[in-house]
Amino acid sequence: MKNAILKAVNKQIQAEFQSAYDYLAMSSRFEDLKYPGAASWMRAQWQEETAHAMKFYDHLVRRGECPTLLDVKAPKVTFNTALEAFEQVLEQERRVTKLIHELYELAVGQNDYPLQTLLHWFIDEQVEEEEAAEAIIDSLRMAGDSGQGLLMIDRELGARQAGDE
Repeated sequence: MKNAILKAVNKQIQAEFQSAYDYLAMSSRFEDLKYPGAASWMRAQWQEETAHAMKFYDHLVRRGECPTLLDVKAPKVTFNTALEAFEQVLEQERRVTKLIHELYELAVGQNDYPLQTLLHWFIDEQVEEEEAAEAIIDSLRMAGDSGQGLLMIDRELGARQAGDE
């Protein structure tokens, strides 16, 4: 494996763990705001992002490389409403999508076919991630400040299990 690829995959592992850590902090904030369903949704997202990091980690191991774990920063949770939170989720997923696309371009440029194959799964996954966030944002905008609407959305979010979209 070329050094540029190894460094880039290690950075992607860090980005996935950072996302997971951010989602766990968002879960905590939702607990504080008394949105148990959204808190559960964020915890499921934390598990999913951790699994994504491990896919890259295992990819390196299978190819005879030793992953290097980079620093993960303390999350900065800044939302006061569910809508603000899911707008942040969408932006975070868009950042991850950009990183996946850049990694794919590097893999193509370096003729790293095994990594390209792995990244096809991630490219599809990111489409689903952004689509899910956009759907939740649409629902939250329709609900507005309606307590009943927000309660229904929170219950729906709480029905998600880890691995569900």
